[in-house]
Amino acid sequence: MKIIRSVLWVVIIVALALFTAFNWTAVDIRIWEGLVLETKLPVLILVAFLLGYGPMWLTHRTTVWRLKRRISSLEASQRSLIASQTPAEPASTRPVSGGTGLDSIDTKDGRP
Repeated sequence: MKIIRSVLWVVIIVALALFTAFNWTAVDIRIWEGLVLETKLPVLILVAFLLGYGPMWLTHRTTVWRLKRRISSLEASQRSLIASQTPAEPASTRPVSGGTGLDSIDTKDGRP
């Protein structure tokens, strides 16, 4: 499975490199009336991707953090509940009368 993931990453990186090489052109971005930003197209696409990806990544990380805290809190309360319960009475440890049961078998014909 690791080889498939590695091959997929190589294909993605090669595709991005080819896209960048063939589209390395200047793009004018008009921010305000008198403010124009000149940048390359791949940089503009990367910035747009990061502007969309960043908030979703932060939301995901905060959700994972919150759920891990909740799970650890529940585990701690479960451990304290188990520790606070009194142990049950142990089963009787007196030996069973009659031994193993094999001594009641007649050795001549194998019947009790």
